[in-house]
Amino acid sequence: MTTAATGTVTDVGVGTLLRSWRERRRISQLELALRADSSARHISFVETGRARPSRAMVLKLAEHLDVPVRERNTLLVAAGYAPAFAETPLRDPAMRALRTGLEQLLAAHEPHPALVMDGAYDILGANRGVGMLLGGVAEHLLRPPLNAIRLTLHPQGLAPRIHNLPEWRAHLLERMRGQLAMRSSVALRRLYEEVTAYPAPDRPAADGRTSSFPAELYPYALPLRIEVDGQVLSFVSTVTTFNSPMDVTVSELAVETFLPADPGTAEALRALTPAEP
Repeated sequence: MTTAATGTVTDVGVGTLLRSWRERRRISQLELALRADSSARHISFVETGRARPSRAMVLKLAEHLDVPVRERNTLLVAAGYAPAFAETPLRDPAMRALRTGLEQLLAAHEPHPALVMDGAYDILGANRGVGMLLGGVAEHLLRPPLNAIRLTLHPQGLAPRIHNLPEWRAHLLERMRGQLAMRSSVALRRLYEEVTAYPAPDRPAADGRTSSFPAELYPYALPLRIEVDGQVLSFVSTVTTFNSPMDVTVSELAVETFLPADPGTAEALRALTPAEP
């Protein structure tokens, strides 16, 4: 069956899906029952198809299993209920206030790079600090939809200018593997398979703290060290998501901001970022 709100196709029963999420989270039936104020017997009956959970119970179990919002709709449809969460495009008029807030956030972060991405790392918005990093990137990588992971790791993207590419590549791939373990996403899986097929750096990453960058200068976080106009800039990044999202689109949005990891980078950013006309 297919849901209009999510485009998800499933012929799998809700019990099978719930069992899969429970096993993925490494939670026993008894532990899930205690969390959901139910019984292990009832959880077992739901998983084997001997009992049909109510709509409220599907949502409660999904919450305690930390099921992504998109997949909660899939569970509801598999149980015979209508989806609970809309999937509103960010460009929709109903999202105007959110778009405005994100645009203000990106602008306020300048001259430091910042961008907004969806669940497959497609870039939905970026500030001028990001544009400053893109010099020399192949034109085909800059055609919409721009993808942050592809831009970073492609041999014709940022990769040749990243001085600690083995460590940064390992960090991004591990981040994607963690997301794939948490949720089902065909688009993210395809992207992961694509970027892992790119030529790997000559020197494999060891522990993320050796030889390609001065770890003693950055003891608190792995930096991105990238060459821009002949200067090596160092950034540490943060990723922000929305609390308690009630829309599939919002649940998958992420704002990534890059902070200067040293005074030299902060000074260089002020010089490299053009003044706003």
